[in-house]
Amino acid sequence: MFDAAELGQKVSKSEFKERELDLRSRLLILQYRTLELARFPVIIDFAGVDGAGKGSTVNMLNKWMDPRWLRSIGYRAPTEEERARPRFWRYWRDLPQKGRIGLYLSGRYSRPLLGRVYGGSDELEFDRRLAEIIRFENALVDDGALILKFWMHLSQAHQKKRLDELSADPLQSYKVSDDDWKNHENYNDFIAAAEQIIARTNRGGAPWNIVEGVDLNYRHLRVGAIIAAELARHLDTHERQAASARNAEAPRHVEPVAMNPTTVFDGLDLSQKVARREYQKKMKKYQARLGYLGRKAFDKGISTVLVFEGPDASGKGGAIRRTIWSLDARTSRVHQFAAPTDEERAHHYLWRFWRKIPRAGFVSVFDRSWYGRVLVERAEGFATEDEWRRAYNEINDFESQIVERGILLLKFWLHISEDEQLERFKKREMSPYKHWKLTDEDWRNREQWDAYEQYGHDVVQYTSTQKAPWILVEANSKLHARLRVIKTVTDHLEDRVESD
Repeated sequence: MFDAAELGQKVSKSEFKERELDLRSRLLILQYRTLELARFPVIIDFAGVDGAGKGSTVNMLNKWMDPRWLRSIGYRAPTEEERARPRFWRYWRDLPQKGRIGLYLSGRYSRPLLGRVYGGSDELEFDRRLAEIIRFENALVDDGALILKFWMHLSQAHQKKRLDELSADPLQSYKVSDDDWKNHENYNDFIAAAEQIIARTNRGGAPWNIVEGVDLNYRHLRVGAIIAAELARHLDTHERQAASARNAEAPRHVEPVAMNPTTVFDGLDLSQKVARREYQKKMKKYQARLGYLGRKAFDKGISTVLVFEGPDASGKGGAIRRTIWSLDARTSRVHQFAAPTDEERAHHYLWRFWRKIPRAGFVSVFDRSWYGRVLVERAEGFATEDEWRRAYNEINDFESQIVERGILLLKFWLHISEDEQLERFKKREMSPYKHWKLTDEDWRNREQWDAYEQYGHDVVQYTSTQKAPWILVEANSKLHARLRVIKTVTDHLEDRVESD
């Protein structure tokens, strides 16, 4: 695989200067076109052999292009904060927004590569880690991102020569570490693992480019030319799409709903109630127990994510307030999501939710969540059919990563009848301190009650997994729903704290 990158290709200084001017101009023009269009982010990864010029190439790109719209990030071993979250949290956190370019060193491929070479992962674990990367890249590519990956290569002999030269130079010896020499001793193992990585993850939407790194003039021009060609191709595609969309001026499309005669909500007994005296007695007991467990979970570094979905006026806010009342306000956060901001729209739709995943011992409560893609955005036509259909798989992968990190994830769907919703809407209209909660959008959504019930059915059908099942809560009685929610949270957290 790497023979073609060991040919000793070189570019003279004079030729480099002649070609550099044209390439630099092209890259700047393409960068500004990308920034102006603002339809996709550019993600450029650099991996490869130690000493092959990854860092110098990133520096050259920062010189050639406008650094205000570039972000260069080099990863090291995960920090304590990063280890407390799913592995891909830091990669989602650092994604560039649409129109911007990110340059990444020692990124998502570094840890699997090192783990494979030094015995930290067997073949099965190695393949699983690569599958995680593929799903991550697919989600970004499906959303329009341009991903380019470079493997900067040196033969074993050239690597030794490069490390010797750097070590002998007093001004550059700091660039060579004991780990670099250790990696050199394991060169053949690195190349074997790299071949597996490239063969497994070299895909049309996120291709690998193997670049010979012996001559810096050659590698800089080669990398720059590839970026320019791929960026121009990607821009042409997106500019045609943008022009087509402007010319069409079509309204948002909402596909007809094929209704199920029966949904998962039809089996719920919405008549369930609880006496107020019994409610007060049990609520006090559960809140005290949850407060104790919350402190134990914090001490043990056990994080919790609570998700609340359901029809408008189903009592999500009331259930949330009673549940978090006894938790330490310093370690619990309620995140309420409405329409995305300009910054959030400039990223993949999951980006704003990844950023809110709690650190060790903390609690994050999501009042509305990532399910907006397959509920409101589907209903209103803000997401295309292709976008909301693939979102089920993206959401399942997202939640799987949360659970595998050891975070307690509980998803509550609070359900009420159509008549109960109407009664609550009318009460809100008459209430001096609740009327603000009722909007024109609530009434418009109510007109699509059957459609939203079908969308909710699809959510449960496609995203209620063994790792992250949905908990359906009968919520016509607010007291019953609140007790059911806090008891469920208390029971699950107790099991986690006691078994940890």
